[in-house]
Amino acid sequence: MKKNILVVDDSALMRRVICDIINTDDIFEANDVCKDGLEAYEKLKTTKYDCVLLDVNMPHMDGLQLLERLKKEHIRATVIMVSTLTTKDADVTIKAMELGAIDFVTKPDNVLQAKGEDFKNQLLSIVSAVLKSGNTKMLFHKTPTTKPKLQQSSTMPRSKGGKKCVAIASSTGGPKALQSVIPYISKSIDAPIILVQHMPVGFTKSMAERLNELSELEVKEAQEGDKLEKGKVIIAKGGSHFEIVPCPDGSHKVHLGNQPPVGGLRPYANYMYESLKNSKFDEITCVVLTGMGADGTEGIMSLRKDKKVHIISQSEDTCIVYGMPKAIAETGCVDEVVPLDDVAPTIIKNVGVK
Repeated sequence: MKKNILVVDDSALMRRVICDIINTDDIFEANDVCKDGLEAYEKLKTTKYDCVLLDVNMPHMDGLQLLERLKKEHIRATVIMVSTLTTKDADVTIKAMELGAIDFVTKPDNVLQAKGEDFKNQLLSIVSAVLKSGNTKMLFHKTPTTKPKLQQSSTMPRSKGGKKCVAIASSTGGPKALQSVIPYISKSIDAPIILVQHMPVGFTKSMAERLNELSELEVKEAQEGDKLEKGKVIIAKGGSHFEIVPCPDGSHKVHLGNQPPVGGLRPYANYMYESLKNSKFDEITCVVLTGMGADGTEGIMSLRKDKKVHIISQSEDTCIVYGMPKAIAETGCVDEVVPLDDVAPTIIKNVGVK
């Protein structure tokens, strides 16, 4: 039986384009459409869909308002946001993932581009990966809406010294997963944290700002020349590659590169891990979270030839998409495979606090 997809968009033309794309795949069918969140709410009260493709900005009830209503009334739905590349839409999309949306697809500015191969491939690959995983229960994994109360630093593992760094890679399902990791790390951690999340320009800024609101740690989107500091998270800027450069005084700074995307990815986690080979860190904790593909594995395998590394991989049953964690796990070099809720305490256990 084909997977039944509901398409929600206020543009009749865009609804048609998205349905046509979905219906090109033998596994899916998209016959039901809604022009706003209110129509979708009425359908979702009585009809179960395998996936909902949800526009952000719509009249009567927008995508965020629909998710709030579904959450309030305990109506479960596997939702992927379809968002344009605007600052407002980026902010709303990040908020939508707190409310249960699994991830997002960026919608082209015009119908001609929407009919192109890039949008088609992106849409089908995310829908396929999400539904294939069978882990949509994680959509309803609780994420903080305010800063969580953390245990006192005095009760946490103390650092054993040395220069350390935490390097995280994530993709599909990552923005939501990161809300269950970053806010649960103490600002006293004895290492800087760097992070590659596959996202376009603008969305990484919105994600960084939201994580900063929820966390003890300072979280920011990378800018050229940013210095790495203990208790600070720097997130790779969407649309730029992300590398770490050692400085003569023993510190490290960020370099943003404009090399071509690799496999459609920019930033590319392998570049981040490769750059750490030249760093002055004594140990690097590499963390691989939910995501499609295998980005990060090659870079980590190369890094471990030159540096002491400790590799943490998210467990299959807590991943939205078990791609990147699977790739690194299959190398046989992972030190710890842990559920999402245990990622933050595992990082702290390994790195320690000041």
